[in-house]
Amino acid sequence: MRVVEAIAKRILNLCEERNISINKLALMSGLTQSTVQSIIGGKSKNPKILTVVRICDSLDIKLEEFFADKLFDNLDIEL
Repeated sequence: MRVVEAIAKRILNLCEERNISINKLALMSGLTQSTVQSIIGGKSKNPKILTVVRICDSLDIKLEEFFADKLFDNLDIEL
């Protein structure tokens, strides 16, 4: 799995756990719906870490907690 795919899946999993929509997540994090959708949909090939930080803040989790998921254990390195 590539990093961007793992990030997208992690966001989707967190939203599902909290029973919130992607639209609500965008609103909560102060991001545009299109920004969050582009990450989820794979259009964004390199999401900014600041974007992930804003998502984490809105979900009340630390960045370390976001990346401390098995999704990130065996990633394909993209060069």
